Amino acid sequence: MDDSIKIDNRGDFGLWAIEVAKQIVSEQGFELARAARDGTDDELRVAGNALGQAITNALIEVYDGLLEGAPEE
Repeated sequence: MDDSIKIDNRGDFGLWAIEVAKQIVSEQGFELARAARDGTDDELRVAGNALGQAITNALIEVYDGLLEGAPEE
């Protein structure tokens, strides 16, 4: 999610969303699954919160990108 990309249409956005989802699941999903299998309730909570934060960060990133260059009200 560090590289800038230009989203010109719905298809570009779909591809971006798929790639970001893959990245989030590969980074955070494993930790959540591991915590669910072997961890304590606290470890599971931490892993779940990390997954939620990664999703939130991705949504904020795209929202901020939509606002770039938009006229201020």
